[in-house]
Amino acid sequence: MAVRNRIDRWGDWALTLALIAGIEFEVAHPPAGLKVHGGEIMLSVVALLFVLPLAWRRRAPLAVLATLIAWFAIATLVVVSSHPGAPLSAVIALAVAFYTVGADTAGRRSFLGLGAGLAAIAAIDTASGGAFQPVGGARPGAWVLLAAAWQVGREVRRRRIEMRELRAHAVELERDREEKLRIAAAEERARIARELHDVVAHSVSLIVVQVQAAQRVLVGDEPAARELLDSIETTGRQALIELRRLLGLLREFDGQRSLAPQPSLRYLDDLLTQVREAGLPVELVVEGAPIALPQGVDLSAYRIVQEGLTNALKHSGAAHARVLVRYTPADLELEVSDDGCGSINGTTNGSGQGLVGMRERVSLYGGELETGSRRDGGYVVHARLPLGSTA
Repeated sequence: MAVRNRIDRWGDWALTLALIAGIEFEVAHPPAGLKVHGGEIMLSVVALLFVLPLAWRRRAPLAVLATLIAWFAIATLVVVSSHPGAPLSAVIALAVAFYTVGADTAGRRSFLGLGAGLAAIAAIDTASGGAFQPVGGARPGAWVLLAAAWQVGREVRRRRIEMRELRAHAVELERDREEKLRIAAAEERARIARELHDVVAHSVSLIVVQVQAAQRVLVGDEPAARELLDSIETTGRQALIELRRLLGLLREFDGQRSLAPQPSLRYLDDLLTQVREAGLPVELVVEGAPIALPQGVDLSAYRIVQEGLTNALKHSGAAHARVLVRYTPADLELEVSDDGCGSINGTTNGSGQGLVGMRERVSLYGGELETGSRRDGGYVVHARLPLGSTA
């Protein structure tokens, strides 16, 4: 904004200096029949003072227009006694002033500036016997020029306001989009937390059961060992109590969804069947020997495939989809591709929330996620979940 203001200010000075040069040239080469009181020097000074206020036209449009009209009255009624016509540069300077009133003045003040300005010039023109007409030009043309300049200024102002409103609206939409993405990320993290707390609670339960079993099979009188096992069992039971409380809070709005089995790649065939029944043929390719995955990775892998297929089904218009599951000793790679037209932001709902969910799950395990359109058409979601740190 500061750069724009500086450019406008120097542009106004450049325009003012150009008009000063033009009007001084016309004063130095007056038309035949021009009679001046006080000589050409007086007329030259008045011409300079007439044009100079244009340098501040944006700051005070009405004041600048009034100043130009005042000096025009002085020039035509006091300095010049015979009027073959006003210099063309003077008419252009007045047109610039009228344009500025239209462009930089709002509401009634703009219309009042136009009406008062034209009325003042009409009075000066009448009193001077026709001073307001460019040399060699017709008077109606000059009047039309002033009115047209004001109207152009009004149109420029209207477009400027529209552009400001559009920019403000775009900023507001972007702010709303970012807020929705933040909310989506928070909701997805809560969903991940609910699912992972189930996993953790199950694991802690197994620990407690195994400790109890160890106590039963412990042979002999081993006070230290029994005390240690008792401590582990007590700590495990306390952890289970706290986990159940936390799960109760997380599931407050889940209803009966907590009764459903945990998602897993073991149920991937069921998911693909549901997608096929919805009308999208899906091919499943498994590479590498399937291995037992950590429950959290297994759950996240299922959700990523589910999001990718939902995206292909709802938004891409695909006729075919392909799911690739690749097992390696270090990573689990997932790829969901389709031959559709792509999707909005790579999402499952057109607003970016599906992509947010996948990114949250991948980042939880330090993995990588790539989404985008393919060169040969369609859309692809590729995720890599490391196994080394979680196995």
